[in-house]
Amino acid sequence: MPAKAADTSHVLTGEALLARFTALDAFLIKHQALWKPRPFTHLQLPWEVSYPELSAWLRERSLEDAERAHNHPADLVEAPEPFASLAKLSAELTAVGELPGRALEAAGHRLNVDVPGRKWQQIEAFASRLSFASQPTHWLDWCSGKGHLGRRLLGDGQQLTCVEYDPFLVASGQALSQRHHLHALHVEQDVLAADAPAILNAAHTPIALHACGDLHVRLMQLASAAGCQQMAIAPCCYNRISRNEYQVLSCAGSASLLQLSLEDLALPMSETVTAGARVRRQRDTSMARRLAFDLLQRQVRGVDEYLPTPSLPSAWLEKFFADYCRDLAALKELSTIGTPDWQALEAAGWQRLAEVRNLELLRGLFRRPLEIWLNLDRALFLIERGYSVRLGTFCGSPLTPRNLLLLAER
Repeated sequence: MPAKAADTSHVLTGEALLARFTALDAFLIKHQALWKPRPFTHLQLPWEVSYPELSAWLRERSLEDAERAHNHPADLVEAPEPFASLAKLSAELTAVGELPGRALEAAGHRLNVDVPGRKWQQIEAFASRLSFASQPTHWLDWCSGKGHLGRRLLGDGQQLTCVEYDPFLVASGQALSQRHHLHALHVEQDVLAADAPAILNAAHTPIALHACGDLHVRLMQLASAAGCQQMAIAPCCYNRISRNEYQVLSCAGSASLLQLSLEDLALPMSETVTAGARVRRQRDTSMARRLAFDLLQRQVRGVDEYLPTPSLPSAWLEKFFADYCRDLAALKELSTIGTPDWQALEAAGWQRLAEVRNLELLRGLFRRPLEIWLNLDRALFLIERGYSVRLGTFCGSPLTPRNLLLLAER
């Protein structure tokens, strides 16, 4: 049976980029009271007063119900309004097609031997979507790790430079390139440092697969200033930035009234598709215990607000629940926590976790709209610097939820 043809009809280009940004901007601003407050830090969310039926429906569902709906909250068609209406509008505003694919030459040199299977599939998908008006002559693999992506793209008559901060990965990547008899230059460089601009020149075609936050933004800034004629960027980890809030990149972004904190920027990253059962159980136990401790600390302090707690080693989960709470209280310098009913408190933490996860499903309707808004801000930034830009997906979300790809060329 022939492979299903990619739906490229919703790849965003030209004027559609600004039109979609404007529509998403209005959607996110209008409903920010629904997606900005985090259920994890609020015993009751402000919107629950306005939509009591939806609140009650979500709170009555189980943790297993929430887990099943996590990646596809829009499928909850039976949820009370305004859930269904918001889900429909979210789907319309986030319709982004697949970028056209091209057949890749078979990977020679056993390039995939040292790469985890899922990562190699992402590399193959990313590489198959790179089509430019002129053939690249010098690939620049940005934040390259060991350079697996760059080696996969390197063809006859082309050059490859891999730029990476970690000296161990630089050395390992250079050794792999030599083992595969490929001429590639692996450079140790902090791409955020003042001397980073010297790495790029107009002959380069920069590529970045899941460079986090400031790292891929820095690439767009430096590559456009260096005169690079084309680039391909799949953004990731929008919250990994040096500032406490998002700094818009484009003129359209500057005109927006939407202000985004680090917590807001973490929303697109909250979708998970790869965790195994053991990891999920460990994650759930950690969150249930934190939520139970939150109930305890509100009572002890007499202050009805969330108290941030530090990241804890996984070994803490091996402690008895009472010891966990006592030790965490000591870390937070709470002088006394009394002798609560530990069994009831732990059960309340698990109940809170079920409520939190189900209430998060409403926020989940805004994960993709916010992520596309952020990508469009990047696309418009590049357009303002003389590039034509295409925004589409390079793979399905089960392979990676961070599947948006910006292709820019002058």
